[in-house]
Amino acid sequence: MLSKKTRYAFHALTYLAENEEKGAILIQEIAQRKQISQKFLENILLELRKAGILGSKKGKGGGYYLIKPAQEITLAKIIRLLDGPIAWLPCVSLHYYEKCADCEDETTCGLHIIMCQVRDQTLEIVEHKTLFDIIKKPLS
Repeated sequence: MLSKKTRYAFHALTYLAENEEKGAILIQEIAQRKQISQKFLENILLELRKAGILGSKKGKGGGYYLIKPAQEITLAKIIRLLDGPIAWLPCVSLHYYEKCADCEDETTCGLHIIMCQVRDQTLEIVEHKTLFDIIKKPLS
């Protein structure tokens, strides 16, 4: 399940992408339009800026803006940045692998095998879908 932090990040990022022609956008505007606590949003946007997804400008005409086009920002990148592993179990995670303490043998563990399939199917989608796909409102 996506955390509230990640869902808010997607709301803010898609707002920035939809309004890219405006240039930098103030936190207050994003928070108001997307009904997100400004304080919570500040932390999210700062994290996205530190990760190289957003840029920011101070002063008149300041605010946040996307550094890359929406077509180049994958859902997987945002999810991993804010929520960590995409896999449901640590023993199937590609980036955050941990051996399960209660598993004798991953190669014969039915749950491990199924969760690898779930991970692979999920990654097939989130690694190839971008902010642009959210904006264009996919039907399937």
